[in-house]
Amino acid sequence: MNFALFSMPGLEMILRFLHYFAGVVWIGMLYYFNFVQGEWFKELDADEKMKPSRGVAVRTLVPRALAWFRYGALGTFLTGVFLIGLKIHMLGGMAETFRSSWWAYIAVGGAFGTVMFLNVWLIIWPNQKIVIANAKQVAAGGAANPAAAGAGAKAGLASRHNTLFSIPLLFLMGAASHLPSQINPDYNGWKLCAFVAVVLGALELNAIKGKTDTIKITSIMGVTHIGIVLTAILYFGIEVLTK
Repeated sequence: MNFALFSMPGLEMILRFLHYFAGVVWIGMLYYFNFVQGEWFKELDADEKMKPSRGVAVRTLVPRALAWFRYGALGTFLTGVFLIGLKIHMLGGMAETFRSSWWAYIAVGGAFGTVMFLNVWLIIWPNQKIVIANAKQVAAGGAANPAAAGAGAKAGLASRHNTLFSIPLLFLMGAASHLPSQINPDYNGWKLCAFVAVVLGALELNAIKGKTDTIKITSIMGVTHIGIVLTAILYFGIEVLTK
């Protein structure tokens, strides 16, 4: 008896399942931080009686949520790399893969996903560790770390940009398998790379050095609307540059 799961497509399905599972954990926590916790913290800060509750949350809740967040990101990234490698093998190698609409979408989406993963581990987590350590130090009667406020702002800025990036990421991941496009097999891939590098590079520079109000992503509605606009820009850019 043959089982479909014990085959090359079955291996792809297992990797895809693990990729989805880790991705739901990662993006779910990302949206929790940006759409739920961040707004709640604003309410706590505005109420002197409730303000101490923020310190409790930062010391106890946030570390747990960040653990799921960062390891969800790691799992998503690693399974994504293996999944792309397997897919390239199944499509007959790099030359054939580059001629497919699947690659055009997945490569752009993967670039955004990779930057998001790096933001988690290189910006958000290191800065959040400073914030958490400061909250524990203050709770123990120590002096506040003056660097904590700046660290929190850096983490928040990168997190909000990751929320922005997640919107086109989800669209492009779905489009790779469910939105087949007619592309020119001889399209200039370097033009597509340059287009993505300029768009993603400018946004990531703002995630590191800029402000949320520079591109109007301070509010939940703002980041959602700009995310939709960014998705449209990337989609039409892919369509035009692969013809």
